Amino acid sequence: MNTLIKNVTALLPDGTAPVANIGITDDRIVFVGEVPENFQADKTIDGTKHLAIPGFVNAHTHASMTLLRSYADDMKLMDWLEQMIWPIEAKLRSDDIYWGAMLAAVEMIRSGTTAFADMYGPDMERVAEVVETSGLRGVLSRGLIGVVPDSEKKLEENASLYENFHGAADGRITVMFGPHALYTCPPEYLKKVAAKAKALGAEVHIHMSETVGEVENCLKEYGKRPFAHVASMGLFENGTLAAHCVHLDDEDIDIIKKYHIRVAHNPGSNMKLASGTAPVPRLLEEGICVALGTDGTSSNNNLDMLDEVQLAALMHKVHTLDPLAVPALTAVKMGTEYGAQALSLHDVGRLQAGNKADIVLFSMHGAAWTPCYNPVSLLAYSAKSTSVDTVMVDGRILMENGELKTLDEERILFEAQKVADLLTK
Repeated sequence: MNTLIKNVTALLPDGTAPVANIGITDDRIVFVGEVPENFQADKTIDGTKHLAIPGFVNAHTHASMTLLRSYADDMKLMDWLEQMIWPIEAKLRSDDIYWGAMLAAVEMIRSGTTAFADMYGPDMERVAEVVETSGLRGVLSRGLIGVVPDSEKKLEENASLYENFHGAADGRITVMFGPHALYTCPPEYLKKVAAKAKALGAEVHIHMSETVGEVENCLKEYGKRPFAHVASMGLFENGTLAAHCVHLDDEDIDIIKKYHIRVAHNPGSNMKLASGTAPVPRLLEEGICVALGTDGTSSNNNLDMLDEVQLAALMHKVHTLDPLAVPALTAVKMGTEYGAQALSLHDVGRLQAGNKADIVLFSMHGAAWTPCYNPVSLLAYSAKSTSVDTVMVDGRILMENGELKTLDEERILFEAQKVADLLTK
């Protein structure tokens, strides 16, 4: 199957955005530029007055938490978790996980996300079903809590998820291990997670240094800061995606660099929960991979990655009093190319020959795109995700001209509301 996107403004890896043609054969980009004489398109998409970018990569979320959007807001993190979120999550059933993830898939596709890293509770195979059906790319992990009686069962569920779904959906599903955080996973449990992940060759997705209290409590209980403590458990040996990383010192950053830990920065969630401002400019200067995530929709409260790009570009300017702290192109790359690197997604995140055809087209019709001196700047500071027009993953069209192709949106909204109503009775 050959697809041609013609006359589109294409965001290239070097940050330029010329008008070009993008050729796709099956799941791969085969050229960006002039159309070769021997390329015969089976389908042609008119990209005139559209911006093509690599699909957004949501590097940290809890997809099925769409069911808890607006359920508990304006609270401190631990109060929010202990008093509101964990009690209702204990009531979640398999179908709740499924329809919550389906709702997330609708929201992600509509806002230009093509890949996401999801850490959540039981029944993660239902999220794998959603990835398969929707056509999205998913990096899934079973959230692991080590302080509960069935902690060993949870670990085995993550192992089964890896064994049954890693590489599934034509390679669109990959699986990591998901120890929630050091404050919910005692040292011996972290060691068990590390050993199991190493035995299977799996990477790890974990919350790290999200709040001041987390750091203080870790120092008090273990005599070490979070990164030093978790490193001593062997958890960073297999490749790690660390969410948040808000409160860091020089030692933490040295450990992040030593183990090539990738950071998932969640500006919207960190602002809403008043967790603080991660030292993103410093991390980028140190050559650390910093991606963007939305976190769950009960701490954000949406899955709109363009919001995160814009927040990342703005919050670090005001925090450092430096208008150059995170430039527009850097913010966009954090949401695309660096996100793919953070999730260990190979050949994803760049519009170039040989890469996967995970592509989003923004319509550049409308006031927010007029005039257009710099499309990258407009994307980072002006555009809204409502201008996402077409989304493809592996060369397959998931949305075209604003119409979802793989999902029944009306039914999903109905079913999600129905399970939410039952959940909160």
